[in-house]
Amino acid sequence: MARGLPKQKPIAGVKQVVVVASGKGGVGKSTTAVNLALGLMANDPSKSVGLLDADVYGPSIPKLMNLKGNPELKEKNLSTLPGLTSDCCEPLTFSSSLPPPPLSMSMGFLVEDVAPIVWRGLMVMSAIEKMLRQVDWGSLDYLVVDMPPGTGDVQLSITQNVPIAGAVIVSTPQDIALLDARRGAEMFKKVHVPVLGLVQNMSVFRCPNCDHQTHIFGSEGARQLADTLGVGLLGDVPLHLNIRETSDRGQPVVVSSPHSPEAEAYRKVASAVVQRLQEVHP
Repeated sequence: MARGLPKQKPIAGVKQVVVVASGKGGVGKSTTAVNLALGLMANDPSKSVGLLDADVYGPSIPKLMNLKGNPELKEKNLSTLPGLTSDCCEPLTFSSSLPPPPLSMSMGFLVEDVAPIVWRGLMVMSAIEKMLRQVDWGSLDYLVVDMPPGTGDVQLSITQNVPIAGAVIVSTPQDIALLDARRGAEMFKKVHVPVLGLVQNMSVFRCPNCDHQTHIFGSEGARQLADTLGVGLLGDVPLHLNIRETSDRGQPVVVSSPHSPEAEAYRKVASAVVQRLQEVHP
């Protein structure tokens, strides 16, 4: 079986690839991926970070980071895919106070805003390969990859073709979300990708008026799953209006409200991810 697997090739200039995944949609995975990438930079401005939106059918990064436009074509990237409005090449830069600004690439930059992506598996795999290999990422300490929900072709293609430093699993504390989160974690273990830990998203609702806390989706479910899997809980992120509003504006909370408890929660997750990477890859 091992002889039939593709050989992993590092991405030129990228030191470590961290994938952010969830077993199902609707648990705040993409928001977590964006704020994780920005948190890595906020915690250590000397680090360069890229963000790849691998959710081909439902790209969210352009909206979450308020990025529009076609990536600039470079001479070395001349191949294209049917239906794309541009070649994969120069990543777009998110405007923020963080030096250097994070680089981003998404299928959402390459198709019209409302255009459905109706592709079979082979075309999706080809698109992922181009965004990984034919983007001028430059020199990156971390490439954060926002994976699509589930455990399908994209997940297998990325993990089998690129050395992954670790996976971050995002889930709410709700039982139905935890079932799929466990499937995602078990998939990464099967393909020998270290699971860095779980992020318990929407862990508690904080009323913006009185700050009363309510556990809408249950309490400590992701922490219990992390214990079952033998991995750590990377952090708790609350269900808060500020996160939703800043995400909808394309100004993620880590940079638009850096002193808020919500931003601090994401920075703690980023710190925990770095610590786990150092433990796994000493």
